[in-house]
Amino acid sequence: MSEEPRVEVRRSKRRHRTVSAYRDGDRVVVLLPARMSRSEERSWVEEMLSRLRRNETRKKSPARESDAALLRRCGELSEQYLDGRAVPQGIRWVAPMRTRWASCTPGEGTIRVSRRLRQVPGWVLDYVLVHELTHLLVPGHGPDFWAWVNRYPRTERAIGYLEGLVAAGQLELDDVDS
Repeated sequence: MSEEPRVEVRRSKRRHRTVSAYRDGDRVVVLLPARMSRSEERSWVEEMLSRLRRNETRKKSPARESDAALLRRCGELSEQYLDGRAVPQGIRWVAPMRTRWASCTPGEGTIRVSRRLRQVPGWVLDYVLVHELTHLLVPGHGPDFWAWVNRYPRTERAIGYLEGLVAAGQLELDDVDS
């Protein structure tokens, strides 16, 4: 069972009806109208923690569980976006890489995925997998490569998400798109 996060409640006189919450590092910030009672606050904090947990669970990919699950997800993505043409010989989670999110060795048909990606939303992990699977078809990052990768509808959004992670974490990754 996971430990409950630290909760910071912020009350606002400008806020009249809405309640919202977000993660900020190791804590959850809950924004409430100033007029709410302590009882209502406790109820809303509990509700918002529950919503965050549900949302985060829904966003995480089952592929994060094991190398076998990662391989299954690659098969699904290859069928859906790459006409089933990209079939890795092996794929595995590896310790956080210093300069990339994942890497592919086309000659061996192997893909390595940084464990840093275990916590990203599933659609971001899917983009990285499609990117690496495409390297099994096209080794470089030329127009042919991007024509395949862009079949994945959330490519631009995922690249933006990864760029945000790099900026927020001040990570020293070479390229977000590799």
